[in-house]
Amino acid sequence: MKSKRYPEEFKREAVKQVTERGYSVAEVAQRLDTTTHSLYAWIKKYGEPHSQPSEDLDLASENARLKSELRRITEERDILKKAARYFANNPE
Repeated sequence: MKSKRYPEEFKREAVKQVTERGYSVAEVAQRLDTTTHSLYAWIKKYGEPHSQPSEDLDLASENARLKSELRRITEERDILKKAARYFANNPE
């Protein structure tokens, strides 16, 4: 049995259908008349580098936001502690 050779652009478009459009690997492989094994290999080759950096940026920005919020809340807590001590020692 002779295997088919697919152009690189075809492979990239097949990967986009899975990674960007959300179709299942089996569905895309069946529609394009290729094997799931080939499609998984293409995803490994063409799909991974595009999604990883954006996830890293999302995590980094979320981490920075959470650190900022923690700093603000800690300051608020400290102010409330001082106010509670003041009013406990100086009843009106």
